[in-house]
Amino acid sequence: MEFRNHLVAVRQRWWLVLTAVALALGIAGFVTMRAEPKYATTVTFFVTTPNQGVSDAYQGGLFLQQRVKSYVDLLTSDRLARTVVESRNLGLTTDEAQSRITSRVQADTVLLEASVVDEDRGRSMELAKAVSARFIELVQKIETPPGADRSAVKVEIVGGPRLDPQPVSPRPVRDLSIAGVLGLLVGVGLAALRGMTDTTVRDQAALGRAAETPLLGLVPFENVAKSSPLVVGDAAHSPRAEAIRKLRTNLRFVNVGETVQVLAVTSAMQGEGKSTMACNLSITLAEAGWRVLLVDADLRRPHVADYMGMESGVGLTDVLIGEVAVEDVLQPWGDLSLSVLPSGSLPPNPSELLGSKTMFDLLTTLKQHADIVVVDTAPLLSITDGAVIAAQCDGALLVTRRGKTSTSQVTAAATALRAAGARLLGSVLNMSAMPKADAYQYAAYKVPTTPTTPMRPRVPAKTRQAVAPAQNTGPGDGRHGRVKKLSKTGR
Repeated sequence: MEFRNHLVAVRQRWWLVLTAVALALGIAGFVTMRAEPKYATTVTFFVTTPNQGVSDAYQGGLFLQQRVKSYVDLLTSDRLARTVVESRNLGLTTDEAQSRITSRVQADTVLLEASVVDEDRGRSMELAKAVSARFIELVQKIETPPGADRSAVKVEIVGGPRLDPQPVSPRPVRDLSIAGVLGLLVGVGLAALRGMTDTTVRDQAALGRAAETPLLGLVPFENVAKSSPLVVGDAAHSPRAEAIRKLRTNLRFVNVGETVQVLAVTSAMQGEGKSTMACNLSITLAEAGWRVLLVDADLRRPHVADYMGMESGVGLTDVLIGEVAVEDVLQPWGDLSLSVLPSGSLPPNPSELLGSKTMFDLLTTLKQHADIVVVDTAPLLSITDGAVIAAQCDGALLVTRRGKTSTSQVTAAATALRAAGARLLGSVLNMSAMPKADAYQYAAYKVPTTPTTPMRPRVPAKTRQAVAPAQNTGPGDGRHGRVKKLSKTGR
């Protein structure tokens, strides 16, 4: 499960992996383009020693295999580089010549390979020739015992000097491949690390644990939601609209036997989509045949009127201070049985107004004008307005935005609601990731419509005693008989 969690974290943050790979490839490409080509000249030496007989040959071979390892350091020593610089005018200092020479021993052999890398092809060849001559002389000098006339070790050139016609660096294909792999590893590591330290709510299980309440809906993210927040017209047939219809259905089965006529829609923080959720839930409830009244009780940053395309100059606050009657400020919306009570002018004391007896009496009055009253409230953790108004409602719905709200914020919001005496009916995970299988099945069963003419179901005239149900808009959402209040039985 731990490995699976890491895979999920990497998949959720695929953009981080992609960014790391693209950045690594970009850096490698820039360095490759700016780098000056370098050419290599190689020389292969064979190290041997005079011997007599097979026994001497075997012992001499073991001796040379150990001896030749020290010649690797001798080839790259400053002593050899100094003699090379002194013997030929190559325009290099001792340190520069030494930095251009590398060497290695072929495993289990007495073959020694030296390589000279330089930006200039000709100088690479000349430096390799000088290194070959001076190295043989240096070995003979070092390996000749005092008083002897010849060295105990013999070094011969058996290969080269040979100049590679292709530059050894940069090599675009190799360098970009290595950079891509490194970028991928870094990106996966960062994504896994970010997943381990991420405390935001990203799935329904985390939301359920944090809020300690049932999950009533998963509303998928859609790019068009920002420009078209309401589920009307073409958006009425989108996965987002279908998710809200499922939420409408699930609300009917919360707390069986307990009526929910006034529903507060709130969130922990600003920007989680609670106002949009309140508007769309009201629209889908009205489409199902209920008389719905949408109230904007967010007296700090009201958005309902903007989303619904209405004037908000006169509304809830004006009713609470007694300047107008509620019947005079209710605005019908579209051809649905939906009315909207905007926020009105912004007061200096929102908490006092919302917590007053006048507000309680107003909610009681609004129940007489609609079967369901949906109240958009302020965020719970910023101010106390949301908890104050939610306590006066029959139940509250907590909206949480995926990847934005932390689990501690959700827990604090749920605690604030319960501390105020509000009934937390359930939670909704907004802007969630829609599984590909669900998206495919939705597309397969999507009803084609004409995009040029926005369609809304017509609701016949209703009285306060009975409301005729509208067309069935979703599976498992049938209504029978009169519809007065939102409850688990649908009555």
